[in-house]
Amino acid sequence: MLEVSHTVSLAEWEIELNAIRSQGSGGQRVNKVATAIHLRFDIKRSTLPAIYKERLLKLSDSRITADGVIIIKSQSHRTQEMNRQDALERLKTLILSALVVQKKRKPTKPTKGSVKRRLESKANRKSVKQSRQKVKF
Repeated sequence: MLEVSHTVSLAEWEIELNAIRSQGSGGQRVNKVATAIHLRFDIKRSTLPAIYKERLLKLSDSRITADGVIIIKSQSHRTQEMNRQDALERLKTLILSALVVQKKRKPTKPTKGSVKRRLESKANRKSVKQSRQKVKF
């Protein structure tokens, strides 16, 4: 059971964990031991509250497929158990990040002083460049 928050938790049947071989170069045991974890979590089939499901499906994350399945691959650790914990933790952070509402940006205008300074610096730059030109009679 994965506890997402105080009120929300996921049952073990909702999360599909498969052990696979890790990618990359390795030592003597690389072709024998399946230490990487492939996690699959179906958002639509889950027992998450509706608000969680809506926000997760709206996320534009490469780990979420068009069918609404979250796929996380963990292979950063040497042991299967550590990779399993890492994958579950990453799933938890992804679910919690969907609930964070970002503040609306208030469009602002530049101050009169900053506009004045910008135009003065442009005029100074113009005069410097004009002084480098050939003199025309």
